Amino acid sequence: MSEQLETMTPELKAFIDDWKNKPGNLIMVLHKVQQTYGYIPRNIAIEISEMLSVPLAKIYGVVTFYNFFKLQKAGKYIIQVCLGTACYLRGGDDIIKEFERKLGIGVNATTPDGMFSIEAVRCLGCCGLAPVAVVNGEVHGKLETKNVDSIIEKYRTLG
Repeated sequence: MSEQLETMTPELKAFIDDWKNKPGNLIMVLHKVQQTYGYIPRNIAIEISEMLSVPLAKIYGVVTFYNFFKLQKAGKYIIQVCLGTACYLRGGDDIIKEFERKLGIGVNATTPDGMFSIEAVRCLGCCGLAPVAVVNGEVHGKLETKNVDSIIEKYRTLG
């Protein structure tokens, strides 16, 4: 799936202008970009580099350091698999590996059709249901690897 070129919105341009000369501007601008597009599009990063006179390498250094920022547009369905202590001890790692195997992608990646993304998260606050995966806010608990197919199929059917 080739990356769609995003257009910088007038609101984002105004936000960058407001923050241009303030300390900590890069993080604030990147948060706004992430909020606007759901990820940091390359062409927008290039525009930010020019507007803030910040090297593109520095922008990518910040984006890759903080796992909040995404470099790829997320799938329609974001599968978050908990790897917190309770989930990990009850097989969360096996669950995430099964999602990776079934979808043919790794963590922090999106399927070529744009349907699914997989994320590893540290705690979803559902320890009593461990291991847990959340898909777009819907909790799937007490998972076993055999449940992965039906979860994927449920969301494929929804389109």
